[in-house]
Amino acid sequence: MRGIDELVNVDDPAWPELQGILRASSVPVQVLPGDINEGRRCLLQMQVTGRSALGALALHTGGLLVDNGWVRVFGGGSVADGRLPSLAQVNRFPTDFDPGWHPATGLVVGHDIVGGVFALNGGDPAAAGRPGAPGHMTYFAPDTLEWEAMEMGHSGWVSWLLSGRPETFYDGMRWPGWREETAALAVGQGLSVYPFLWSEEAHADLAATSRRPVPMREVLGVAADFARQMGPSDPGFLGEV
Repeated sequence: MRGIDELVNVDDPAWPELQGILRASSVPVQVLPGDINEGRRCLLQMQVTGRSALGALALHTGGLLVDNGWVRVFGGGSVADGRLPSLAQVNRFPTDFDPGWHPATGLVVGHDIVGGVFALNGGDPAAAGRPGAPGHMTYFAPDTLEWEAMEMGHSGWVSWLLSGRPETFYDGMRWPGWREETAALAVGQGLSVYPFLWSEEAHADLAATSRRPVPMREVLGVAADFARQMGPSDPGFLGEV
């Protein structure tokens, strides 16, 4: 187990490069100010260094609001401009460092406002009921109620989010006016879509659905409940918000 100084004080930290990617991105992104103590707590429990994008986001940000806030990328927890929880809070880290503790099914690193969940696979994804390789990203899709392999690591995922390519990824889950509806949400809110995104009605005419702001935990809870009832399997832990 490495101590916090060893994790923080590294050669070639990822943050300067990540800052450049954030500045160059054509995608609207807000970098939330973070809680340095909470960020260090995240780093210590995850045992990742500041050389990684995961470590850099925890140390230097309270998280990211990407594409007008459609995707929330978790970091060290925001201290202003809303209440985006930290990686530690979302994943229920122990209050004090526990070298024997690991996320049971994978590390939740992001949510989108319609109930999509981005998670980083652990060492045995198949045992956790997740597709993809160890250390690769997966996505719980609210329009299919299934986990999907993304075939990229966390740093690649962050670059992908800021590249504009999610526009194609979200084809079929965004309606005319989604940007304005998204930007109007508080950080703790998501959008309840009815008929549900997985329904034939929503697939046939997404623009005709009705949408209303609700607590994000409600969006995730409804998606998890329907996945257990109608999906191929229990989706497992989707994050604490």
